[in-house]
Amino acid sequence: MRSVVLATLLFSVWGTSATAYDRPGPFPHQSRSPVLGRKGMVATSHPLASQVGLEMLRAGGTAADAAIAANAVLGAVEPMSCGIGGDLFVLYWDAKTQKLYGLNASGRSPYSLTREVFAEKKLTQIPESGPLSWSVPGCVDGWEQLRAKFGRKDLKALLEPAIEIAESGFPVTEVIAGHWADAASSLAMSPDAARTYLREGKAPAVGEVFSNPELAASYRRLATEGRDAFYKGEIARQICEYSAANGGYLTPKDFEAHTSEWISPVSTNYRGFDVWELPPNGQGIAVLQMLNILEAYDLSKMGPGSADYLHLLVEAKKLAFADRARFYADPAFAQVPTAELISKDYAVRQRKRIDPNKAAPEVPPGDPLKKGDTICLSVVDAEGNCCSLIQSLYFGFGSQIVPGQVGFAMQNRGCLFALDEQHPNKLEPHKRPFHTIIPAMVTKDGLPYFVFGVMGGDMQPQGHVQVLVNLIDFKMNVQAAGDAARVLHRGSASPTGEPAAPNGGTVYVESGITEGVRKALGERGHTVIVSPGGYGGFQGILIDRPRGVLHGGTEARKDGSAAGY
Repeated sequence: MRSVVLATLLFSVWGTSATAYDRPGPFPHQSRSPVLGRKGMVATSHPLASQVGLEMLRAGGTAADAAIAANAVLGAVEPMSCGIGGDLFVLYWDAKTQKLYGLNASGRSPYSLTREVFAEKKLTQIPESGPLSWSVPGCVDGWEQLRAKFGRKDLKALLEPAIEIAESGFPVTEVIAGHWADAASSLAMSPDAARTYLREGKAPAVGEVFSNPELAASYRRLATEGRDAFYKGEIARQICEYSAANGGYLTPKDFEAHTSEWISPVSTNYRGFDVWELPPNGQGIAVLQMLNILEAYDLSKMGPGSADYLHLLVEAKKLAFADRARFYADPAFAQVPTAELISKDYAVRQRKRIDPNKAAPEVPPGDPLKKGDTICLSVVDAEGNCCSLIQSLYFGFGSQIVPGQVGFAMQNRGCLFALDEQHPNKLEPHKRPFHTIIPAMVTKDGLPYFVFGVMGGDMQPQGHVQVLVNLIDFKMNVQAAGDAARVLHRGSASPTGEPAAPNGGTVYVESGITEGVRKALGERGHTVIVSPGGYGGFQGILIDRPRGVLHGGTEARKDGSAAGY
């Protein structure tokens, strides 16, 4: 009898349906135990990247060194998700100064590309593929900024493991192979992309050894010539020549003018924990807006996977994303009311707009001025430095274009601009587009507690909130917090100017959300669909200061691992 009661309690705590196994421990359906270490830890979406990052730590490198080295490896082994053709954002805790720093290494639009170009082409939206979707890639300059400020190793040492892996080859893992195959037909349309990423017209299969000698050559240029090889040298030359020959607008002037920016992170306090994000042009403050709204509810009594909790989560998301569509933009070009959007007073007003028993079919933005496919990785080193790094091409393989023999795809971040001249996120020359990638960190009593991220486009703010609620409200461990069944709401208005979907959009859920809960959500007016995939990629490291132990969690929906020592 006791075993039946215990099983019932465990199921209630976990809040999801049974899986094919029952692990011993308080969360029987988590994929694995958290990885534990004392001196350093790395969590990424590929075991090779985690191993390289850990080796960098053991060799005396800082969290910054390990993050850059792991990111470079991911550019080789998970090329649809990230690479030096994309952008980068970082939250970094420096143990020496006891301060949290933010790095915005996103690129800007071409000087010569204007909204009139699209009007002449009779385009109402920026294409999602091809050179018209390009902005200057910020990753390499971001690496250099991070390395110069917080690293100990030179770029050559940091890139050596990735060069060897790209040149000699690596076995393609299961989830990555699936995403690669999905993109094969698009890659085949570009001769350079097909040569780089396909073999006899096909994506590599699971377990097939794949090499990318052209990427290795680009990495080697960076190792010997530094970041200027990308922005003033051979790599920039090839990209700009391809752009000029194929209807693009990037020129040497755009590359030479590129700069990253060190910025001040912003935060809110959620149940005694300070949650930190980066301000716009990214979407990180949507996380803070959602948490502020949810804080007034006793989610722990509702339980994980419950209809009451998920209803509030989705409704809070709708409110935050309505503001995202209206206000989030490059602050160098628009006045973004960040402080007002993440204030507790504004959350009180927003919360009044939620009906606890009914889904809102339409959600306009609030008035904050009224008074009343991406990778993420986490690193902690032996000195207590912490790095949350997000790096992406936006869509799988970005713009689907490899310019010449550089060995990497160019991002399509430019398609996130709006063409409406009244929109704060409208396309303008030399402007950063609205961005989806958001690193995150949680501090407790002024010190790092949780270093994490959840990749995946619009899923990222929703994933951040779900992981944090699992960890803080539902008392899950770091692995269980990432494993628990997730939901994804789609249909909010977009910062590109796309309107919201009718009838409140759609709530996609994983199969772990029970049939009874799905039915209860439907009765409140939500359209609910069970769907595999699209729920993001979590990496996180929790710091247990009293014991001096690091707890690493990695995304079970990806191919990665956490590694510590």
